[in-house]
Amino acid sequence: MSRLGNRLEALAAAKRKALVPFVTAGDPSIEATVPVLHALVQAGADLLELGVPFSDPMADGVVIQKSSERALERGVNAPAIFAMVAEFRQRDADTPVVLMGYLNPIERRGWPWYAEQAAAAGVDALLIVDLPPEEASSVRALLNAHGLQLISLLAPTTDASRLALACAQAQGYLYYVSMAGVTGKDLAQSGDLSRRVGAIRATAPVPVYVGFGIKDADSAKACAAYSDGVIVGSALVSVLAECRTPELAAKAAVAFLQPIRAALDGV
Repeated sequence: MSRLGNRLEALAAAKRKALVPFVTAGDPSIEATVPVLHALVQAGADLLELGVPFSDPMADGVVIQKSSERALERGVNAPAIFAMVAEFRQRDADTPVVLMGYLNPIERRGWPWYAEQAAAAGVDALLIVDLPPEEASSVRALLNAHGLQLISLLAPTTDASRLALACAQAQGYLYYVSMAGVTGKDLAQSGDLSRRVGAIRATAPVPVYVGFGIKDADSAKACAAYSDGVIVGSALVSVLAECRTPELAAKAAVAFLQPIRAALDGV
């Protein structure tokens, strides 16, 4: 079984709600990225989503847009990101790493090269925001040939046919976007959201994690009540942006994530 499969199986067996933090590769600095990843695992992260900087991140709000801009200004590119993951793997052989990004940075390098390099570095899966599910079959086959999985996104606007297709093709976990719009907005808890996620969980063959708008222990605990786990991005990226050294960034990551871990463990 894959590293991601092993972790998801262990989470299910322990009835543990998954905590998945997102950080942008290269922000608050290139030197801080790997220490922050280790700190997040120390604080209770079960999986890690590493954002691939892109100049036009259409699904991201201002916080992550700015983090991408800063990372790009530092020269962060695909080889740099794979080097970060490979360095992380020197001390952590178990925690799954998912690269989250957009089509353009991959297609300019070429899918075969990108998949080969990602697998060699120790990446476990890719989540491509602007890859339509109807066009994902060939990409999925290529990634799978390199031992990588393709994570699918769902949103409140996903219609029944696309939902069925996403569930049929699902690998790893499903990322449910809690609201229409971009990252960084406040999460509006509602019965509709819990019913929607509950219905998807009833049919999906993989866990369903909720992201967008989760920024603290309270919002994470509320979402975990009806999902298999939560994804925390903009709030964490915002905290890290203020850190001037890798040591401060690692400490900030632990301080931010530990209360959320404790809240999830209480669900």
